[in-house]
Amino acid sequence: MVFSRRLFNNAAAAVGFFSVVSFAAVPAGLANTAEPEWQHATALTGTPGYSADAAHFDYVNPDAPKGGLLRLSTSGGFDTFNPILPKGNVAPGINLIYDSLMEQALDEADISAQYGVIAEAMRYPEDYSWVEYRLNPAARWHDGKPITPEDVIWSFEKATELNPRQRFYYQNVTSAEELPGGVVRFEFDTANNRELPHIVGQVLVMPKHWWTGTNDKGETRDIGASTLEPPLGSGPYAIKSFEPNRQVVYERVDDYWGEDLPIRVGTNNFGEIRYDSYLDSTVQLEAFKGDQFDWRSENVAKNWSTGYRTPAVDQGRILLETFPDKGSGLMQAFVPNLRREKFQDERVRRAMNYAFDFESTNRTAFFDQYKRIDSYFAGTELAHSGLPEGKELEILESVRDLLPADVFTEAYENPVGGDPQTMRGNLREAFNLLKEAGYELKNGKLVSSQTGEPFTIEFVSNDPNSERYVLPFAANLKRLGIDMSYRVLDTPQYINRIRSRDFDMTTLGMAQSLSPGNEQRDFWGSEAADKQQSYNYAGIKDPGIDALIEKVIFAKDRETLVAATRALDRVLMHGNYVIPQWYIDTYRTARWDRFGHPDNIPEFTHGFPTIWWYDEAKAEKTGVAK
Repeated sequence: MVFSRRLFNNAAAAVGFFSVVSFAAVPAGLANTAEPEWQHATALTGTPGYSADAAHFDYVNPDAPKGGLLRLSTSGGFDTFNPILPKGNVAPGINLIYDSLMEQALDEADISAQYGVIAEAMRYPEDYSWVEYRLNPAARWHDGKPITPEDVIWSFEKATELNPRQRFYYQNVTSAEELPGGVVRFEFDTANNRELPHIVGQVLVMPKHWWTGTNDKGETRDIGASTLEPPLGSGPYAIKSFEPNRQVVYERVDDYWGEDLPIRVGTNNFGEIRYDSYLDSTVQLEAFKGDQFDWRSENVAKNWSTGYRTPAVDQGRILLETFPDKGSGLMQAFVPNLRREKFQDERVRRAMNYAFDFESTNRTAFFDQYKRIDSYFAGTELAHSGLPEGKELEILESVRDLLPADVFTEAYENPVGGDPQTMRGNLREAFNLLKEAGYELKNGKLVSSQTGEPFTIEFVSNDPNSERYVLPFAANLKRLGIDMSYRVLDTPQYINRIRSRDFDMTTLGMAQSLSPGNEQRDFWGSEAADKQQSYNYAGIKDPGIDALIEKVIFAKDRETLVAATRALDRVLMHGNYVIPQWYIDTYRTARWDRFGHPDNIPEFTHGFPTIWWYDEAKAEKTGVAK
């Protein structure tokens, strides 16, 4: 599993909807022997793009200047520096202080190659039943002590002990042990799960000696508790200063042990990175235009169209730029909580799709900037289309008895609105579905024919701007007799309610990599539906989906992986578990013009801030030199 490159300035990131994606891999040049060869890198297909003697990645400027202050913003505040607990709001940017065993290249999203950081090499057998990582003897914590196999094992054990999501994700790992020569070995309880040897390499490695030691007051630290004591790290940055819920500043480590690693050359160039927290999105935008922070990823269409009318843009001091988004897919949707009985009938959920007029919303609220989502992997080759055929059809046939018949005979299509006449027809279809599901109108209210209970929905959000699309949707539902209330919560309360499944409906986004794998169990699997800390926020439970998830995980090659993912996507869409919203296949960004970047930015991401740098000359022209 690797971290998504998509950037989000909303509470969804804090909840964890967009925090991770994953990949499967096969060894480069694996020998057919009892003892597999040590590899400097692995890739999904073929061989990694960079050899063991590569000096740096192609997309970086190896001579990028170091220094300068980068000011970023975040929403919702923070109350802990403990990165593994499932509770609390962890400080933004905390991963800057840590290194992982392996890390992905930014220009190889298609094959998901990963290269050693703390681990200088890895190996695993042809049946993927175990993996060994050999640690780099130069790897050090910021206090100068070496990173040891004991640190890796302790970190893994604590993560799976204290975090239910991590425990579920790594459920197939049966043991972790230290071997001679600085080697850590992980054993699995299953074979041929191609992703397992690699997702273990994403475990956050923390210093055991620091977390089990004492603080300045002589108190023993507790990894199982929240803390605002700046933790010891191993990465390119360390915490310089902070104000809880308001600001955290990271400073570049002068004697960072990994400075000259090929994977690090030309990266992490800023001298300081500061995050300021904002509770109001409108204030946050105005703060950016007032030069209170430097970079903004814009996810509000109205802002992009009208919110940057300011002299700084006209003068070229603020740059508005889009970058193609080719590295991930997205399902963003109205998500009903299927744990509520009223949402368990598929016809009810399909009726709500008929009540959502995307076309009018896109025109009136979003300036026609978006495309309608019709896939959980929208915008990628993994999205299904038309009727199933070829290998995808073969995979579906293998589990036909677990699937609805229309998966094979009907192509999924969203209802199309856009004008009053069309919407009248859509609402008639919606009411027919609700009637079939056991509802009727009484005094203008939709009620259960059996119990007389009215159909009501509480929609919760942490973003006041969401009223632009929620209220028109609610108005259409009201024409069906459904009362949907709209409630805006503060970010911590919103996060807690979503995590605890205390909601009727909300908007969520679920990002996907180009190489899905074990994380699909956590997104859509039946077992995950009953786990509060899983990503299965909707509460999907379907044996056909469970079977197709396993097809994805155990795919033997890229062709099969793509076909299995399309099959999974098709069945998810036919289940009408969510009411799909919209997506855009570009990153919309705004920045104060005081930064430089390589000429050959990676195809799959803009790479900010990892491969960018502070430009003194531009900063002087912009009006601020730091």
